[in-house]
Amino acid sequence: MTNSPGHDPASPRDLVGIGIGPCNLSLAALAHPLAELDAVFYEQRPGFDWHPGLLIEGATVQVPFLADLVTLADPTSPWSFLNYLRTSERLFPFYFGERFHIQRAEYDAYCRWVAQSLPGLCFHHQVDSVRWNPERDVFEVDFTQLDAQGEVEALGRTYTRNIVLGVGTAPYVPDALQPLVDAPGVPVIHAADYLDHRSAVLAAEHVTVVGSGQSGAEVFLDLLRHRPPGREKLHWIGRSEAFAPMEYSKLGLEHFTPDYTRYFHALAEPVRDRLVAAQGQLHKGIDAGTLAAIHDELYRRTLHGGWPDAVLTPGVSVRTAGRIATTKVELHLEHLQQDSRSRLTTDAVVLATGYRERPLGRLLAGLDPYMRRDSSERPRIDEEYRLVLDPLVTGTVYVQNAELHTHGVGAPDLGLAAWRSATILNSLTGEEPYRLPARTAFTTFGLETAGTRVLRARRAELLTPLVERW
Repeated sequence: MTNSPGHDPASPRDLVGIGIGPCNLSLAALAHPLAELDAVFYEQRPGFDWHPGLLIEGATVQVPFLADLVTLADPTSPWSFLNYLRTSERLFPFYFGERFHIQRAEYDAYCRWVAQSLPGLCFHHQVDSVRWNPERDVFEVDFTQLDAQGEVEALGRTYTRNIVLGVGTAPYVPDALQPLVDAPGVPVIHAADYLDHRSAVLAAEHVTVVGSGQSGAEVFLDLLRHRPPGREKLHWIGRSEAFAPMEYSKLGLEHFTPDYTRYFHALAEPVRDRLVAAQGQLHKGIDAGTLAAIHDELYRRTLHGGWPDAVLTPGVSVRTAGRIATTKVELHLEHLQQDSRSRLTTDAVVLATGYRERPLGRLLAGLDPYMRRDSSERPRIDEEYRLVLDPLVTGTVYVQNAELHTHGVGAPDLGLAAWRSATILNSLTGEEPYRLPARTAFTTFGLETAGTRVLRARRAELLTPLVERW
């Protein structure tokens, strides 16, 4: 990957990446050895950070360390996690520690190491708009260069033949709770900002955690560990019917393979939508180790009699909420199974209510006339992660972690990042700089899949015709 400081702004690049999160950082790392590829990546933040508010001590990444930025596409890459350990002279301690799942803080440090070393990454660059220029057959990418304080320093424009969107997701706050987050006073925060407000939350007399996924569990456990026994004053609620573990069986994990991604993409749109809605346990549950740690901590607090002052209630939704004077928050709750309602008064709220794909409408408004959409007005995305555009557009827009509706539950999963990046680079170059496996799962997900056809072809000579015998 080349990124000459003296690049002529009027000369179109091969690729412009928008956003530098793990997905586009993976793409940049795998693009690095492709010397003829002229690519640049823009990010409005001052540097790489990965969910900084949730880098809670002891919290681990839910995929093995092999699911780094590059290894599952190129184990020989210099940007692997193992090479990061070798470079920092920590490879032997990691080896003796026998760690398969690393801490989030270490994954963040690894990504920072890659981001600080790779060329072609431009932080403090906010992309404002993307347009297609039919006269030049290129995309125009307008950006604002920011100074250290985030103020406008300069305006610029880049021309490119291809774009890859990797703007990630944004914290989701239910509409009923957004006014509480925006107002000053009682801390009502999204879990994404937990560490920034942790001291204020810990100082509150009573704390409520809303959300029954991994983030909610980690925040609840951290609060529990730092509250005095018998005076925890914690409440943990969530809409799901149980504080349930994430699917982590070996065959269950095959839903996060390229094989399943291809199978899912070939399904009809209504079927895909039903599957996404029904597969929460594959990616929205809680790590079994975190559930065990919560139970162990609660049990430890019963050793001298009594029970901890902690209430854990699944199956509960927050209908509305409001402030009581300026010191407390009142949550109006509904128990879905009992069809009953109640109120909960609390001094602080942590919303572990998940993330949503960032809307692309403003950024891609200039491409809207060329975009093809499905019946729900979502962008159509082909198997190689390309937006389906009008044939008049000869350039390509790739997407990363914005294709849940077309590629399934593996879209946001770190384990598929390297494979997706390699797929994009193979498509972009029209060659095969990364040789990807034809089969990745023992499970055959449909009756007519590429893997099944290959097996039939190979075994054809072994089969004999069936005849009826009476």
